[in-house]
Amino acid sequence: MRGTTLFRVFLLKNTLQVDIAFWRVEDFGAIGPHFRLIFGEAKAARAAPPANPQDLIGMAWLYALHVRSSLARGRSLQAEYMLSGIRNHVFELVCLRCGVIAKQGRGLDDLPAPEREAAAKCIPRSLEPPELKRALQNTMEVFVREMRHVDRELESKLSTVLHDIGEIRG
Repeated sequence: MRGTTLFRVFLLKNTLQVDIAFWRVEDFGAIGPHFRLIFGEAKAARAAPPANPQDLIGMAWLYALHVRSSLARGRSLQAEYMLSGIRNHVFELVCLRCGVIAKQGRGLDDLPAPEREAAAKCIPRSLEPPELKRALQNTMEVFVREMRHVDRELESKLSTVLHDIGEIRG
């Protein structure tokens, strides 16, 4: 179930996925930009509410704290998991700013080249602590920059702490 909609998903051996959805008649209609009605009647398309940048900042902040504590405890897998959380929220902010689909990374490949390159630098190449720290530092740099676009006052309050979390100097 997602809301009032019942989904049945069938995964075939060749990895083809067949989704069948059962909607209440009063709810049936487009929820995404690629909806195409084959038959029947649908309600007018309704856009999903955009992500709230303040919420994304708050969640990225929370994940940043968890990366720091995971690294301090020598928990590399947990640190990488939390780092992925920061990265996901930070790059949703980048997508919002650049006007591409922010949800679930769908617009990442549509970002301008400098933004795609910045995203790639935030991905750790291994679970070794120095590599996780490098990826965290790059993520913190992007996070502070994106926060500046959303809320300069909040960025001025948090940037020093975020730089310290990632041990970024300058």
